[in-house]
Amino acid sequence: MHLRSLIVVALLLAAFAGWVYWITRPEPVPVTVAAVELGTVEETVANTRSGTVKACRRAGLSPSTGGQIARLPVKEGQRVERGALLLELWNEDLKAKVETARARIQVQRAKADAACIKSEVAQRDAARLERLHRQKLASDERLDQARSNAQATAAQCAAARAAVKLARAQLQEAEAALVRTRLTAPFAGVVARIHGELAEFVTPSPIGIPTPPAVDLIDTSCFYVSAPIDEVDAPGIHVGLPARITLDAFRDEVFPGRVRRVADFVLDLEKQARTVAVEVDFIRPEDRARLLAGYSADVEIVLARRERTLRVPTEAVVQGNQVYLYDADSRTLRLRKFQPGLANWDWTEVRSGLEAGDRVVTSVDREGIADGARVTLETPSAP
Repeated sequence: MHLRSLIVVALLLAAFAGWVYWITRPEPVPVTVAAVELGTVEETVANTRSGTVKACRRAGLSPSTGGQIARLPVKEGQRVERGALLLELWNEDLKAKVETARARIQVQRAKADAACIKSEVAQRDAARLERLHRQKLASDERLDQARSNAQATAAQCAAARAAVKLARAQLQEAEAALVRTRLTAPFAGVVARIHGELAEFVTPSPIGIPTPPAVDLIDTSCFYVSAPIDEVDAPGIHVGLPARITLDAFRDEVFPGRVRRVADFVLDLEKQARTVAVEVDFIRPEDRARLLAGYSADVEIVLARRERTLRVPTEAVVQGNQVYLYDADSRTLRLRKFQPGLANWDWTEVRSGLEAGDRVVTSVDREGIADGARVTLETPSAP
């Protein structure tokens, strides 16, 4: 009877303990899960700070000489062709010098023609006296005079022709001085900014003191993104790699691109990480028509890509290349280690340790997530 009482008491205590555990046990942790599946995984790198959309050609133009603006035939935002006049300084004095130089050429040509005609006549006279002298019909004195006259007039002809060349050089010099007062477009583009108004004076920048250009011209037919990439990521980047470009101005769009240049040096700025400038082209012509120089941009460069490989969401991966595997039978979690491959912010490749269809926890930052924890699914798992 005493043994039976002890058994009853023990059973009661066990039941009480079970009841206490039941009512005090932690509530299941609500989690979200995702299935391990086949898909594409890329290894990418991105810029550390915002990049900038730049025009392939952009020129800050100013006259090479100072003066007063006399003509300003363009406006900001106007498209111009190569060679179009953008700005002209007052240059009436230089135009007069050009006309004077042209007239001087005509004068020198006339003098040269006259001198050379005299030289030809003197040459013929000297030749005729040579023949007469051989026939004993002309004296030595007359022959010497004819020869001297022929030589003198030939020199005068050469001097006159040299004077024509000098006059032409003086014309080129005057025209060059005139050209320096005219600012023309070196390429077709859009006038972005104009610093100056009619009748204002412009002066060249003093040495070592930059001043705003008179005209800022942008070639809008070609754009690229210049972005800083951390020096740690730079060795894997080379020309020709595919890239994706995103712009704050077009938040919902991704522009395909291609690496066009990797800088040959590391940029070391105080209080900033060391970076390498990488340039990425927009590869679709239709995208360039929508761009403006100066847009902020981010680039993601694809270093490697694998198709139809086993992958897991990167947000499910915890320290040590582990995931929390959901056990549907016991509704608990099991910490599972796996071997990763390529990885980016979205997906991590699974080389081994997991199988297609396994469900892993993606809400790993919630309180209570641990190996063996009881959980409940917050949303249905992916099929």
